[in-house]
Amino acid sequence: MIIVKILFLFLAFVFAIQTSQAQDTVRYTGKTLVNADYHHGQLTPVVGVHNIQTFRANREHPEWAENFGWTYNHAPMLAYWNNKFYVEYLSDKVGESIPPGQTLLQSSKDGYTWTKPDVIFPIYRIPDGTTKQGRTDVAKDLDAVMHQRMGFYVSTKNVFLVLGFYAISFDAKDDPNDGHGIGRAVREIQADGKYGPIYFIHYNPGYSAQNTKYPCFATSKNKAFVNACKELLTNKLMTQQWNEEADRKDPLITLQKQYKAFSYYHLSDGRVVGLWKNALTAISNDNGKSWPENAARAPGFVNSNAKIWGQKTADGNYATVYNPSEYRWPLAISTSKNGLDYTNLSLVHGEITPMRYGGNYKSYGPQYVRGIIEGNGKPADGKLWVTYSMNKEDIWVSSIPLPVETEVKQHINDDFSKMSTNSVLDKWNIYSPVWAPVKIEGGTLVLKDKDPFDYAKAERVFPASKKIITWFSVTANQNNFGLLEVELQDAKGMATVRLTFDTAGVLSAKAGARYKNFMKYEAGKTYDIKLKLDAFTRFYTVSINGKDVLTSLAFQPVAEVSRIVFRTGDVRRFPDVDTPADQANDLKNAGESEQKEAVFSIKYLKTEGF
Repeated sequence: MIIVKILFLFLAFVFAIQTSQAQDTVRYTGKTLVNADYHHGQLTPVVGVHNIQTFRANREHPEWAENFGWTYNHAPMLAYWNNKFYVEYLSDKVGESIPPGQTLLQSSKDGYTWTKPDVIFPIYRIPDGTTKQGRTDVAKDLDAVMHQRMGFYVSTKNVFLVLGFYAISFDAKDDPNDGHGIGRAVREIQADGKYGPIYFIHYNPGYSAQNTKYPCFATSKNKAFVNACKELLTNKLMTQQWNEEADRKDPLITLQKQYKAFSYYHLSDGRVVGLWKNALTAISNDNGKSWPENAARAPGFVNSNAKIWGQKTADGNYATVYNPSEYRWPLAISTSKNGLDYTNLSLVHGEITPMRYGGNYKSYGPQYVRGIIEGNGKPADGKLWVTYSMNKEDIWVSSIPLPVETEVKQHINDDFSKMSTNSVLDKWNIYSPVWAPVKIEGGTLVLKDKDPFDYAKAERVFPASKKIITWFSVTANQNNFGLLEVELQDAKGMATVRLTFDTAGVLSAKAGARYKNFMKYEAGKTYDIKLKLDAFTRFYTVSINGKDVLTSLAFQPVAEVSRIVFRTGDVRRFPDVDTPADQANDLKNAGESEQKEAVFSIKYLKTEGF
């Protein structure tokens, strides 16, 4: 009997060790996978995510953009400091790593209204005659490009630094992150919003204060700034982000293998999880002073060569945000209770705007996501905020409520005239471009649209229902332009009913390949709509202002519905998985807005099962 007990204890010990080892890496154990034939991947959205466009590129009207008209904008970074959000991003004139390049900065007090971009690191002229190891090119009238993987640092004394890397790229195929660039620039963002002088914090081999445009940070008379720079230089986790731009044997970099786009977070036991492109991962036991010789691909994670972001969230859990496909769409989130075992996959951003401007290496989709790295601030609202580019062209942010949820238990009873301004859109998912904003105005939910290439969208999740009644109002400010589509969808984004306020003043319903026109609508008139659906029989009825106006079959079968969508444009299906990777052409009138702005208002929304 004693031998049996000893054997049992030994087997339990071995099993515990094996289980511990099996979990000692980041892994995805969930069952949800993406269908990249859909921009949203058929993922269920996280309830309450707000997608906000901070910058819209415009070559034709630079004054509506950043005053330059540059159309390659990418690799944004995010921080929260002194009660403000800050986004820094790269900008090239037309395409990736084709000079000239510069780095721009935006700020926002609330994450919704953003400043016009400032140039934080300007164009840098490379001296004629400059060469680069491994190439025979000689610089002549050549400007640098910028290509950094780190944007901000807040010191322990609360000094706020912004950083950028000046690199050399001789042609469209030349790698700016080959270790042969010029150096990393730094300046201070001050509490009053002003910017300190530009310095170099670190030079690549061959460069120094004697042959570069900006002095070394150590020459600054601002002791707090100098100390903040010195502190940053000793922070192994922060400088690990410099890996790709640095010299391949730079002693500042702990893990010198060319893994790309490092992000990290601390586990509850103090160990550090590192994440890189292609879902590579490793764990450091000494706060980044050493790493395993090789990173490994995180089991179960699907991720290609776009960035993956990981962090511990304000609710005590962990999250990774990334493109879970071989494409740079959709943008999704997976959560974990222990920082290692990720168990679900949900939608953050499922839209792809038309790429208005072609260019070198411009990929489709919401991509290169970054959140707020440890030490760079905690937003007052307690949400998880991330930033990313769309098509390497426009800049976006998303706020993700915590804890991450994809279902609601109660039916909707939203009357916007009676709801608190602070919480009115907490349970709504909004997609709000610069030219097609979604806002609360005058006690109503307002969707505006003057963007020929994009739309406003607001959606509300309700309990999954086989039988549902929805009540809502729509007021269109116009009836001879603009478009509003209202859909009932299931958890995967499959629509079953679609009502359309069209550009000719007609209210119609999709009926298979055709539409049923069932009434005219007037500009400025409020329409109280009751939509009743039985998903099993597929029959639905529409009543407007108390009068039954339509009984019809749903155009697409679903088992149940769980959200209602209001959208000022048609469904988008381009690009898809068979679309060529590169687009060289610009779209016609890419920088022009519509001459008139369409406006649709919703006063209330209510749902109920039957």
